[in-house]
Amino acid sequence: MNTVAAVRNRILQLCGERNISINKLANICGLPPSSVKNILYGKSQNPKVLTIKMICDGLGITLAQFFDTDEFDHLEQEIR
Repeated sequence: MNTVAAVRNRILQLCGERNISINKLANICGLPPSSVKNILYGKSQNPKVLTIKMICDGLGITLAQFFDTDEFDHLEQEIR
């Protein structure tokens, strides 16, 4: 799995755990819904750390908590 897919999966997991929609996530994070959807639908192949930080802030978690999953621990090599 690559990093972008892992970020996408983590956002979806966190929304599922909190039973919130993508639009509600964007609203509580102060982001345009299109920014979140671009990450989730693969249009953004390089999501900014600031965007991920804003998502974390809206969800009340740290960046460390966001990235603290087995998926991120076992990412495939991005340099080819």
